[in-house]
Amino acid sequence: MKSYWMQMTDTDTLLECRDSPMPEPGPQQLLVRMHAAGLNRGEFVLGHGLHGKAGSWKQIGGEGAGEVVGVGKDVSNFRIGDKVMGRCPGAFSEYGLMEAIEAMPKPDSLSWEEAACLPLTFLVAFDMLVVQGRLKAGEWLLINGVSSGVGVASLQLGKALGARVIGTSGSAEKLEMLQPLGLDVGLHTRSADFAGRVMEATEQHGADLIVNAVGGSVFAENVRAAAFEGRLAFVGYVDGVLHADLDLQALHAKRLAIFGVSNKLRTKEQRASAIPRFMAEVLPHVNAGTIKPQVDKEFDFDDLAEAKACMEAGRHAGKIVLRMPAS
Repeated sequence: MKSYWMQMTDTDTLLECRDSPMPEPGPQQLLVRMHAAGLNRGEFVLGHGLHGKAGSWKQIGGEGAGEVVGVGKDVSNFRIGDKVMGRCPGAFSEYGLMEAIEAMPKPDSLSWEEAACLPLTFLVAFDMLVVQGRLKAGEWLLINGVSSGVGVASLQLGKALGARVIGTSGSAEKLEMLQPLGLDVGLHTRSADFAGRVMEATEQHGADLIVNAVGGSVFAENVRAAAFEGRLAFVGYVDGVLHADLDLQALHAKRLAIFGVSNKLRTKEQRASAIPRFMAEVLPHVNAGTIKPQVDKEFDFDDLAEAKACMEAGRHAGKIVLRMPAS
């Protein structure tokens, strides 16, 4: 089968499409004929350490959707022919292995491409907004980099939960594109200069929950923009800034909570722990059409390098999807 591999060093990445052996499902795994896979910026960011030791090669791709063609001996909730979506290491391949506890039935309302870009971004958003963030209806949600895949998912989930959403972006055009999804306040900026406008928009209340998908360059500004008992979720550092000042007086006085969101060190059981709740609380919104994954650009399998370059250049609002070769 065709499969993409990537070598990441401290300064660069190299892609290679290989003829790889067909994987065999383990006792608790599904073998899936992939139809589409979603790109995620984190797997291409130097320094994230998602691909093992620098200089080594690894199959890439993290999520996708397809048809079950093989079932492990201990799997009872899926069968051959089922349409599924889920986290899938090595998803940029014709066939991939999903852990059965991390797989979800593909909603009939979604295309393959839409389903392929739902699992990681929306599960991350669910972790930030619901599991750890405890977002309530009527609260203010601030999203740094709202046009990113995680940003758009957080916007949609936040609106479904009844929150009021403020988003920052360096593109006024992208902010305008997100207004139909319910963006209440769009702040056109790439700089750490938005706290005053957040306070003005919230009538000096501040943001109850802040999603930081940008990095350390906006961390201190987020503290300034936070409401009393605000929660700050840290999910990425595309700016490459890994250290930031922390105003301990503000942290103390405002009773702030700061938490990280990452699957890097989690076991498959930990990753899967929120999936039953996610299916019960989020998929009904998907089936009803109130949440619809935003596919901004689609690329054919042979064009992964172009898709990667598009993501790294920030030329998208929502998700970039890779279509697999036809059967």
